[in-house]
Parts: sequence; structure tokens; C-alpha cells
Amino acid sequence: MRIAVPHHTNKANARSIVDRKLGQLLGQFGDKADEVNHEWIGDTLHFRGKARGFSAEGTVEITETDVIIDGKLPLLARPFESRIRQAVEREAESMFRTA
Repeated sequence: MRIAVPHHTNKANARSIVDRKLGQLLGQFGDKADEVNHEWIGDTLHFRGKARGFSAEGTVEITETDVIIDGKLPLLARPFESRIRQAVEREAESMFRTA
């Protein structure tokens, strides 16, 4: 699943917004997740984790104009891909609406 959202700011600010959101998510759901790893390599955040028996992994790339979220959905979550996509798009757009 690949989603691109314009960030309307510079790369450094976009990265700090992504970092802030990651911190919020880990604070809110970190106790429900196992084996959570994330690392920035250049302008791309690589992430991986497990929750409730599901594994998730992917990247968040920051370009000059967009934030590109590319994630692998577990097989059991694929029937819900359109709903997951809509939720991720809404959240990402709201993060960068006022950037």
C-alpha cells in the first residue's frame, strides 16, 4: 500500500512532524506492540513491528514535496485495505494541513 501526501513545508520540518507523530503513536500504542523498530536512513524512515499477532513493516520517505508512506499489509488485513488507506490518508493529510 503506497500513499503520497503533500507536506507543504521543507524536508526538515516534515521529518520533525513525522517524528512527533511516531512518538505519539508509540506513547499511545507502544504497550500493545512487540518488536517495534524504526530507523531513519537518509530521508526515509524504516519501521517494523508486531501487534495482536499481526506484523507491519514499511517506509516513510520525505521528498521535496511529499511524504510517501509505503507499507506491507498482513494477508489477513488486505480485505480492509481501502478502509486502512482512507484512515492513513486522513491522518497524514491532517498532520501536514497546517505545516
